[in-house]
Amino acid sequence: MAMTVNAAVSLPSSKSSTLSFKNSVTVPERINFNKSVLYPKNVSLGGNVVSIRAQVTTEAPAKAPKISKKDDEGIVVNKFKPKEPYIGKCLLNTKITGDDAPGETWHMVFSTEGEVPYREGQSIGVIPDGIDKNGKPHKLRLYSIASSALGDFGNSQTVSLCVKRLVYTNEQGEIVKGVCSNFLCDLKPGAEVKITGPVGKEMLLPKDPNATIIMLATGTGIAPFRSFLWKMFFEKHDDYKFNGLAWLFLGVPTSSSLLYPEEFEKMKEKAPNNLRVDYAISREQTNEQGEKMYIQTRMSQYAEELWELLKKDNTYVYMCGLKGMEKGIDDIMTSLAAKDGIDWIEYKRQMKKGEQWNVEVY
Repeated sequence: MAMTVNAAVSLPSSKSSTLSFKNSVTVPERINFNKSVLYPKNVSLGGNVVSIRAQVTTEAPAKAPKISKKDDEGIVVNKFKPKEPYIGKCLLNTKITGDDAPGETWHMVFSTEGEVPYREGQSIGVIPDGIDKNGKPHKLRLYSIASSALGDFGNSQTVSLCVKRLVYTNEQGEIVKGVCSNFLCDLKPGAEVKITGPVGKEMLLPKDPNATIIMLATGTGIAPFRSFLWKMFFEKHDDYKFNGLAWLFLGVPTSSSLLYPEEFEKMKEKAPNNLRVDYAISREQTNEQGEKMYIQTRMSQYAEELWELLKKDNTYVYMCGLKGMEKGIDDIMTSLAAKDGIDWIEYKRQMKKGEQWNVEVY
């Protein structure tokens, strides 16, 4: 009499076994493989010859799960709230765009005495002095932090912002000044500033020091990426040494609007194989077709190289600045992905799910 037995590969007794290599690896009790192979064999069972087919189902070992950047217990969120903000002091406030730039951008440093523990990629809120037209205190405005967790002075006692002064003419021909941006850009050293937060986990750096980090910024959207790059290239950490590739695309209207270019040049000198910087200067540069050089235009010149990087599971994209640039990038990648039979929108959705596509636009 013939009978069929399905056999799976099992490890002995204990629920799991730990194999000690350079790093310990936990092996589950039951290993299943996705290719099924039938091994026929006649064996003696109770004096009867029985034909047994052992079906071994094998499956390629799954990749080690990524460690979520959001799961670190040390990440602090909302320590200070609008009703009880932290009172910091302005230590430094300087204009970092040229006099002929279309608009002013300022870099400012506030004291925190270590009481506002933030991570690269987080934001803080600022409550400007004064009251609104209804006689109520102004509401807070959020700003991406422009300094590493150690701060510009390297002592974990400060936080820095990169702020563009908002001034525009409305439909009635009146000049309107942004409340908080003008408050911040006008601050003098020694002045107090009400700070809330820190907030946000979307833009945190991945834990993998060998990752490829692609950063897309327009204007003051450079803020979180300055914090990333300081940690990567200007600082030494016992638990983090960046060995991957950091690729920054920065879009601005004029050369006099470029933000922190001297810092980025020094970083490239320190780590020429780990940092690439490409600028898109829309009012001064054009592509071969004579089109203005926006950030997506510059990226299109490296489209195939970028697509190859995006297909790797340790590539992370960060986008900060004007909302319009994401559509331009979608336009570039849709056709490239289609050549590989991939739906770009669905692929991007999976990247977001895996924390590889991170967007903070306004």
